[in-house]
Amino acid sequence: MRKRGHLIKQILARQLYKYTRENQEPIALTNHGETIGYYIPAQSQSQKKDLESLRQAVTKLSNMLAETGLTEDDIATDFQELRKQSN
Repeated sequence: MRKRGHLIKQILARQLYKYTRENQEPIALTNHGETIGYYIPAQSQSQKKDLESLRQAVTKLSNMLAETGLTEDDIATDFQELRKQSN
């Protein structure tokens, strides 16, 4: 089914519970071939916390790089050297 340029997956109403546990994309709910509603999943609180933690880590890393004058290439080079030493 196409709605406003986006492809929306259709599922049977009885499949909603199983589908929503496994997927995070919007769906059209159907009953006997008729669309009876739409389901747009909300982001779970744990996902929001994980995303915020990741943003904080990126900010901290950016600040550390700025303070030390290191570049991403410097870190990659150090990582590769340490990896060689451990093998």
